[in-house]
Amino acid sequence: MRSFHVGTVDKAVVGKIISDNVAKETRIHTDESRLHTGLDEHFATHETVNHGAKEYAREDVHVNSAEGFFGLFKRCFNGIYQHGREKHLHRYLAEYDFRYNHRQKLGFNDLNRTLAALKGAEGKRLTYRQAD
Repeated sequence: MRSFHVGTVDKAVVGKIISDNVAKETRIHTDESRLHTGLDEHFATHETVNHGAKEYAREDVHVNSAEGFFGLFKRCFNGIYQHGREKHLHRYLAEYDFRYNHRQKLGFNDLNRTLAALKGAEGKRLTYRQAD
């Protein structure tokens, strides 16, 4: 999972994020949002589910993984970071990207997660502001 905080959500911004982060041979699944029209021109396939028609999955076509991630993020954000500020949103998203990509269902245990977190922190200083 990779999530992004953007100032403006429009077709150009979303399209650039997708093209910069998704391999061209990918089979894309989205909902019917107009933000995603034209993706079939750039990727192997683009298949949609029509939430407006109460279609949430059709065989293996669904967006449940993305919806599950953002549902988890919203619940945790409202429960843990009740007073989070938008200027730090990219940090909160990075934390939940890590949690989602290192969850038990993917074969990670507490030791694996700890080692991955330590490896990611290696050589980095965690400061709020630069020292003078």
